[in-house]
This record gives sequence, structure tokens and C-alpha cells, in this order.
Amino acid sequence: MERLTSSARLMIVSDLDHTMVDHHDPENLSLLRFNSLWEHAYRRDSLLVFSTGRSPTLYKELRKEKPLLTPDVTIMSVGTEITYGNSMLPDHGWVDTLNNKWDLRVVKEETGNFSELTLQAETEQRPHKVSFYVDKSKAHQVTKELSQRLEKRGALAYLLKKLKSEGKLPVNTLACGDSGNDAELFSVPDVYGVMVSNAQEELLKWHAENAKDNPKVIHAKERCAGGIIQAVGEFKLGPNLSPRDVSDFLECKADENVNPGHEVVKFFLFYERWRRGEVENSEAYLASLKASCLHDGVFVHPSGAEKSLVDTIDELRKYHGDKQGKKFRVWVDQVLATERSWDMDNDERRGCTTAVKFTAKEGEGLVWERVEQTWSEESKLKKDDSSWII
Repeated sequence: MERLTSSARLMIVSDLDHTMVDHHDPENLSLLRFNSLWEHAYRRDSLLVFSTGRSPTLYKELRKEKPLLTPDVTIMSVGTEITYGNSMLPDHGWVDTLNNKWDLRVVKEETGNFSELTLQAETEQRPHKVSFYVDKSKAHQVTKELSQRLEKRGALAYLLKKLKSEGKLPVNTLACGDSGNDAELFSVPDVYGVMVSNAQEELLKWHAENAKDNPKVIHAKERCAGGIIQAVGEFKLGPNLSPRDVSDFLECKADENVNPGHEVVKFFLFYERWRRGEVENSEAYLASLKASCLHDGVFVHPSGAEKSLVDTIDELRKYHGDKQGKKFRVWVDQVLATERSWDMDNDERRGCTTAVKFTAKEGEGLVWERVEQTWSEESKLKKDDSSWII
């Protein structure tokens, strides 16, 4: 979070399984739509938070399976672990809070949601202890659900309090979920909430009983990440048109402010569509790309070989449609001062870090001057790099 020197324009806090990630979408289309929108319009001045019940081990497994972006903050193990950035640095302050926290009001409020719990005698209630009776057959499930509710609520509240103390409280926060455990994310004051269309019955019941008149919490019409994009638009939190929803990349215009992220996202989306044969094999597309490059612009391949950007674009001609009908997707992650691009070709993931130097030209906007790529440590590409174009 240190990369932001002021308040984030938007902070999205999202559950992963069945919210950000749609396990019934083998092409990951809704997730890829969200990815391109985030990198195009939000990464530079907003915060992305993943909140999951998964342990760090299971979370890392999901990252290998799905095209997830790198979040600024990761909340794992149902709110008991908070980490930051690529290296997932642990928040030791949160650990101390868990070791010492006790809020009687919150405990009473949350336990009041469980009809299975019966308060013990007044003599058994203490300033730092609330005691209940519960049927033995229901004890395990109640304990599990209550624990998850308390921890999820506490993690988000802690994060907001920490950002406020640093003078970086987000202008807007959007919480996203699909299950009853996510309801507590929506209970934090001044937070927008979206229940994706595939939300479980327990969450819909909670909404009907507790938040049906709250205009800041909606039930989306779209599944998973599509519902998150829908909520961004309905709450007017910022741009909600994903570059992937623009059929013609020549019509995908940047906003009035100079935005290198837009140019990067647009190019790699075009590259994917070109190789999948989803755009016409037209000279107009290649001419547009070359017009956005300096005539002496340079491309440095991950192998170290250099050639002109114009020649690299000309070389794309022979690759039009070569991935048609195949499982081939390209997405970008962390479009900042440094940026990483990935492609997935029939389940083999390959990635590189890309450094792009732009030059601003009056009346023309940004033009590409130099593109330099190096293999990322996570890339599975072995010795043969001949199949990597850009």
C-alpha cells in the first residue's frame, strides 16, 4: 500500500471462490474482464484486496490455476492473516490485535444472529467473557460460523482504521461476496456492498432481514466478477466499461488524462485477439499500431535480441489466427512503473516483466519508444523461447 501517497480512489475487497473467481467459467471470461478494467482504469490509484477463507497454501494454488491479479492486500484463513504486496509481507500489527482484541458489543451483536445459542446465567457473564448454552449436535457448526463472522468483520475494519491513521482512507470501498460469511463485510459502516447473482441463499436471507432498505448493498444480476463490474457502475464508483467489452480495439479510447495503463492493456488485448483470429486480418490494425510507435522505436525480446518495434508489428502478420480454437489468453498484471504480462497457451503459463518507455507527442498522445521484456521467475518457459512473440 506504500505505493499510494494519498487516499485510494477506490478499494475493492472481494472474496475469491464464487465471487471474483467463477469455477463454472472454464474460460475465466468474467475474471479477465475485471482484470483488464482494473489495470486500465484503477491500478494506478486504487487498492485491490482479496479476502478468502483459503489458507496461504490453498490461495497460492488458486493463483496457479486462475488468471488472478496481484492484490495490494491479501486477507486469508477467514480473516486471521493479512499480508501485503507481491512478497505477502505479514501484518504483525494484526497479529497483535488478534492476540489482544476483545469487543463485547460486537460479540453480543454477532452471537445474537444465532438462535441456537442461549445465554447462561448473569453470574456467568463477565466483562471479557460471554457464555452460552448450545446443543452439542450444533456446537461445531455454530462455532465455525461465528468465528468466521467475527474475524472477517474485524479484518476489514482493522484495514480501514489503519489506512485512516495513515491519512489514506479510501474515497470509496466496495465489498463483494457470495456467502453468509461475507455478510459481515457489508456490516462495516460507509462500505458499499455487492452480492453477486450466484450468491448463496444464506446471504440473500441475511440481506432480506438486515439490509433490504440499505441502498449501499445490492444483489447483482451478473455472476461473480461480472457482478463486481456491475456494482462499480451502479454505485458510480468510477469507469465500468472493461476494454474486453469493446469489440473494436481502434474504438477503445483512453480517458482525457494521459494513461499509459490504457495503452498497455489495449495492446495486449489486441495481441490476444489477433492470435485467436477474433479480429480481422486487416492492414488498418497494423497501421494503427505502427502509427503509435516512434519510427526508431526498439523492442527487446526476453532472449535479449533487439529489433525495431515496427518490424515486430509487421511480424505479427504471419501469426494471425494461429491460436484459433485453442486455450490461449493474455492478461497484464500490476501496470505501474513496472508491469508484468502473462499468456496462457493450453494450460502452460508463461510470463515476463515488461518495461515500456512512452513519449508524449502533442496532438498524438503517447507513442511507444522502447519495449523491453525479461522472463519472470514464475515463468514455466524452459529453454525454447522462440514461440514468444511479444
